[in-house]
Amino acid sequence: MVGIAKEKYNLGIIGFGGMAGNHLKQLSKGNTKVSVKGVFDIDESRLKAAEEKGLVAYKSREELLSDPDIDMVLVAATNEVHKELAIAALKAGKHVLCEKPVTITSDELVEIMNAAKECGRVFTVDQNRRVNKDFVLMRRCVEAGKIGKPYVIESRVEGSRGVPAGWRTTKEKGGGMMLDWGVHLIDQVMYMIPEKVTNVFCKMYSIHYPEVDDNFRLTMTFESGLTAHIEVSTNNFISHPRWYVLGTDGTLQIDDWSCRGRIVRCLDRQDKWAQEIAEVKAGPTKTMAPRNPETVETIELSEPTDVIDNLDVVYNQFVDAIEGKAELTIKPEQTLRVVKVMEACFKSDETNQALNVEI
Repeated sequence: MVGIAKEKYNLGIIGFGGMAGNHLKQLSKGNTKVSVKGVFDIDESRLKAAEEKGLVAYKSREELLSDPDIDMVLVAATNEVHKELAIAALKAGKHVLCEKPVTITSDELVEIMNAAKECGRVFTVDQNRRVNKDFVLMRRCVEAGKIGKPYVIESRVEGSRGVPAGWRTTKEKGGGMMLDWGVHLIDQVMYMIPEKVTNVFCKMYSIHYPEVDDNFRLTMTFESGLTAHIEVSTNNFISHPRWYVLGTDGTLQIDDWSCRGRIVRCLDRQDKWAQEIAEVKAGPTKTMAPRNPETVETIELSEPTDVIDNLDVVYNQFVDAIEGKAELTIKPEQTLRVVKVMEACFKSDETNQALNVEI
């Protein structure tokens, strides 16, 4: 698997759509040892676009894979063909980076993993949102114990413009929000929490797109009892916070991608109850009586400045693994667990039941 280190690695792209264009834009900055040589796409207009950018436009998949100058392949075609393309590239002797979701089923991913081992090539997945600044900020705060022991993590991505037009609205091509955004949000939480998932309950909605889920609500429970609630909406006109985390000693909230947010931490539980019932807007109550503001402290949050949030991180770990300098940080075994959780989500929605699992 380990090859001789090179000054530059040539990348071939299969599927030159929007995400592949994003890879090209990032790699063109020259911050990694990877440069794009050429692309293949079944759409002639995309090949023309590649030529206009100075890239080689291969006439077939086979022509790209047989080019000895191509060291690695990015699979960025529609989701249902990821397995076929990844295995073909591995058998052609190329290292492979696959766009997410890596596959639609776990069995397909196992086939790719087996092929990578047989061919002695490195295979990884573009789970690039592990370095999103909002996620890193949340994780650092929680792991530093700033809210005590976490017991509920809520993660939401919400929009109001529907599902992007094209193949993402088609079931057979792997469309829908679970496979588009859910894969990222599930991966973030599972990357952070080193425990097995023991229960999955998911409700999916097809509000404006009959073939695919355009909204979903997922509750997943880890073996310690910690619960993650994950939502993706495309018909939401008032947004929730991006992150909302409950801990034994406080609450964390991050409002949006800009990382604006705060922690409110308990200094005094103030759980000694007076005999009198407080009169508040909620009516007569003890439980919901207002707290003395001196019993908490507020910590304002802001964007971390030391986090590199781009595709360089994905490619650098890819190259390091190829050169034998370090193990992959985005391991296929990790993405396999994510795919299995997504499979459980679809089954939970179909049966309208919570599923006991061991993932």
